[in-house]
Amino acid sequence: MTKEELKALAKSLGADAVGITSMDRFEGAPKQMDPRYIMPEAKSMIVMLFRVMRGSLRGIEEGTFFSNYSAMGYGGLTYNYIPMTVINLCKHIEDEGYEAIPIGHQSDWRGIDQEGNLKKDFSVPVAEGLPAPDVMIHLRIAAYLAGLGEIGYSKMFLSPIFGPRCRIGVVLTEMELEPDPIYDGPQLCNKCMACVRACPGQCISETKTVKVTLAGHEIEWGDVDMKKCDDYFRGGIRVEPGQGDGFMPGRDDIARGPHNPFITAPKKLYNSGKAVCGARGCTRACMMSLEARGVLQNKFKEPFRRRRPWQVDWSENGNINYLENAESAKLTDINETD
Repeated sequence: MTKEELKALAKSLGADAVGITSMDRFEGAPKQMDPRYIMPEAKSMIVMLFRVMRGSLRGIEEGTFFSNYSAMGYGGLTYNYIPMTVINLCKHIEDEGYEAIPIGHQSDWRGIDQEGNLKKDFSVPVAEGLPAPDVMIHLRIAAYLAGLGEIGYSKMFLSPIFGPRCRIGVVLTEMELEPDPIYDGPQLCNKCMACVRACPGQCISETKTVKVTLAGHEIEWGDVDMKKCDDYFRGGIRVEPGQGDGFMPGRDDIARGPHNPFITAPKKLYNSGKAVCGARGCTRACMMSLEARGVLQNKFKEPFRRRRPWQVDWSENGNINYLENAESAKLTDINETD
C-alpha cells in the first residue's frame, strides 16, 4: 500500500484530512508523552483530522441548544466516529502484514493530568526506565508534526481547512511511510488575541506563554489555566468553599444557579462534559477571526455570528443577558474580534 493509497483509504473511512509523521520528530518529548514508548518499533504515525460541524456550535451561539456540541461536536466524534475510523484503517494495515495501534482518543487511564503532572498514587512503571502507564500522546503536537496545520495561541490545533473546528485521531504503525513536510502554508494564527478576549473565564494568559521545539521549529502558545477552564467550560464560577450550591456532585466550590442556564447540571453525552461555555474564545472567536481574514478553505455563505451574543451576568442577582454595548452590536466587529 502506497502513502497516497493509505491517505485515500483513511478519507474514504471518514477522515477529513490525513498527514504522516516519522517517529524521530518526537525526539525531545517528555517520557510520559513520547509515543515511541508505546510502540518502540513504530516507523510512522498516521494523523487524521475530523471536522467539528460549524452547525454543532450554532445552538450554543444562540443559547438554545447546548447538547449538540457535547454530543456531536465532541463526544460523538471522540468516542464513536473517530475510533471506528482508526480501527478500520488498522485492519487494512494489518492485512498488509504490519502491526498498527488505533488511538481514537486519550484514555482516562493516562498517567498524567491535563497540566502534564504525574497523577499521585495512580500508576507505576512496570520496569526501570519506562514511563508509567498510560503514556499520553499530545494529539495537537502529533497533528503539527504530520504537517496538518499550526498550534494557535489558545493551544487549539488550527487546520487550514477548518481552523479550530477539528478533532484528532492517530494510528501508530510499523509500516514505514514517507513523512509529510511541516505546514508552511498561509499563516493561520496571527496572535489577534480574540481567544484571550472572548474566553469567559480569562483562562488564556495574554502574557505568559509556553514554548517548545518541535522537529527543529520553535512553537509558542498562551499558557492556559486548565483547572479554571474546566470550571468555566461547564458554566461554573469559582467561589470560596461553602458559598456555592454545588454545580457538580461532591463539589461546593463551584456556584451554579443564576450563573448557568441550567438549574440542574445536565448529564454527560457520549462521556463528554457539559459544554456551557461552548468554546466561546478558543474555538468560536478564533473561527470567526480566521473566517473574517479569509484564510480557511472551508467557506460559508453567511458569517457565523448574526445576533448579539448572550453572556452570563456574574453579579449576585444576575442572570443570562444579551450584551448591549455598542461594540458588540456591530456584527462586522464581533465576527472579526468577538
